[in-house]
Amino acid sequence: MKEGLIKDTYELIIKEIQTVITASYIIVVGIGMLFNYQKYSEFEINIFNYSDVFDFLIAPFSDFYILFFATASILLVSILFKLDSLWKNKWPKSYSKANFGLDKKSWFKTYRIVLFIISSALYLLMVADYYGRYTKDKIINQNDISIRLADNEIKSGKLIGKTKDVIFLLNDQNVYAIPISSSVKEIKIK
Repeated sequence: MKEGLIKDTYELIIKEIQTVITASYIIVVGIGMLFNYQKYSEFEINIFNYSDVFDFLIAPFSDFYILFFATASILLVSILFKLDSLWKNKWPKSYSKANFGLDKKSWFKTYRIVLFIISSALYLLMVADYYGRYTKDKIINQNDISIRLADNEIKSGKLIGKTKDVIFLLNDQNVYAIPISSSVKEIKIK
């Protein structure tokens, strides 16, 4: 009897861990898409026109800052939600005063969850906007690279980024999208 209970509990925990990991990965990929969009939109590039699904599946892991902010965002929201619950359970009078007595209403639990979701989304939008401006400054201050095409034409500029099929270069105030194919012979950092 105990073996069956332990096995059922173990299987339930494994199933829940898989669900949490899957949901977290989907959230992290969504955050990576948002951050990539903000980075490229600083140069007036709609990255969704140049990317495929695989580019976004690895986006959170291609830049440490995206991974850091995605993880920090999920942890921050979880911690704030737990602190809010702790405050509500430990000091209900002060919690009720801080919420103007609305915590006694039947809809307050839903309101609280929606408020955390909206606040998290706004936080992510602000951080992604900051990330876009920060990476633009980094890109503008980096060294130029040269790309030699198959016909020996050389394109120079600052590397904005790349997808599986396209390299983006900033030359003066112009942005170039160079397809990666047999026409790209060499990439050389000056």
